[in-house]
Formats: sequence, C-alpha cells, structure tokens
Amino acid sequence: MANFKEMAYQNILVDRKGTIEYITINRPEKLNALNRATIEELSNAFKAANSDKEVRVIILTGSGEKAFVAGADISEFAHFSPEEGKNLAAVGQETLFNVVENMTKPVIAAVNGFALGGGLELAMSCHIRIASENAKMGLPEVSLGVIPGYGGTQRLPRLIGKGRASQLIFSAEMINADTAEKWGLVNKVVPISELINEATALAEKISKNSPTAIAQAILAVEAGFAANKDGFKKEIDCFGNSFNTKDFKEGTTAFLEKRKPNFIGE
Repeated sequence: MANFKEMAYQNILVDRKGTIEYITINRPEKLNALNRATIEELSNAFKAANSDKEVRVIILTGSGEKAFVAGADISEFAHFSPEEGKNLAAVGQETLFNVVENMTKPVIAAVNGFALGGGLELAMSCHIRIASENAKMGLPEVSLGVIPGYGGTQRLPRLIGKGRASQLIFSAEMINADTAEKWGLVNKVVPISELINEATALAEKISKNSPTAIAQAILAVEAGFAANKDGFKKEIDCFGNSFNTKDFKEGTTAFLEKRKPNFIGE
C-alpha cells in the first residue's frame, strides 16, 4: 500500500498543528487554479489525513489573499473531445471531490478571495465553509460553453436551493461573501486577517468531541443528500454503531461522573 505521506508535493503545502491539519493550495501565480497534478496531490493529502489517527479536523485554503481556487486550469482541456471531457469530470470527481465529501473527519474550507468553477465545487465538497470578506463565488462555466463537471450542478442546489443555484449556474455571475452567507453557501464571513484563526477556533471546538461519533454523523448527514440512500435509515445504523466504541463508553461515563471526556477516537 502506498504511503501517502511520502509524496513530495509541488502544488500544495501540508502542515500539522496539534490535531488540526492545514492543506494549502499553493499556486498563487495561477490563482491556485486546479490542474490534474494539483488534484492528485490534494487527493493524496486528504487520504493521508483521513488515515492518520492524530488528525481530527482538516482546514483547506489557498495561498495568498486573492484566491481560494480561481477555477480549473482551462489550458489542460480546451481541446478535449466529448469522451475526454467525460473522463476528466469522472476522474476528478472520483479522485478528489468525492474523497473530500466522504472523509470521516470534518473538512473546513477557509475561502479566501475567488472561489470560482472548480474552486467553488471544491469548497462545496467540504463539510463547512468560512469565507473572508473579499471572497467572490460563482460557477462561470456556461460562459465558456461548458457546465460544471466536478459536482457543481448537484451540490449547489442542495446548499442554496434549486432556484438560486439555477440563477448562478445559468447566469455565470459571481456573488460576494455577504450574499453567500445569506443564501447559506457559507457558514460565516470574517475579515481575511481573521479567516484562519476563525477556522482554527471551530476546528479546535470540533476536535474536543468524539472522532468516532463525528465520523458516523458525517455518514448520516451525507446519506440524506444521496439519491440512492435512505438518510433516516442510515442515521439509525450510525447511531447504533456508535454504541460499539470506546468513545461512547468514555463519553457516557464522563457525563455520569460529571467530568470532561477524554476521547481517543476508537
């Protein structure tokens, strides 16, 4: 089995502070645009974090103050055939976007600046989004004669509703951070100087809770948005699964003993 941590990253930065892993897309000269190499590196970094017991929350952001991810690298697919286009979308979804959404550890997107096209799709695949005041978000693909291919037509309506999602997708317009918060696309808006601190404070709060319970909660929440799954049934299963963990025993014992729990993620 490949050791994901052995990979030498060229397009991202990975840093650990306590139980929080920070993954930063580091292509500022390209406004952190997603090319195939960056998608592959991000996939490896997320898989490594997911398998690392010491990591409890992941924060994803972009380098600099201009962009989280300004979009996909159009130069890579401008001359693709229909079949190549389908393969691009399928591989991208499987390699990265579905991986992020199905992580068993919470992923917080710290959206700094532009999150357009594939960048917004990446932010939407994260479980929680916090934006800086200068953030601008949109899915401008139809202005290039194509549509979102990394899950944008599916995740955006789930987050903000069909009407508003259709408006954004069909018009290719951008919205600012305040509108994104009003519409429910992001959880909170803060000054860019406070963005990482805000994400870190939330990550630290999450890290105090049971990792095994959070993993089950993620499965239950995501099942409610999957067309082929019964979310209520999944919640019942995940609720029951929680009873078979050391964290459950520790959490209930600590409550009864009127002390703070010490969760170990087992």
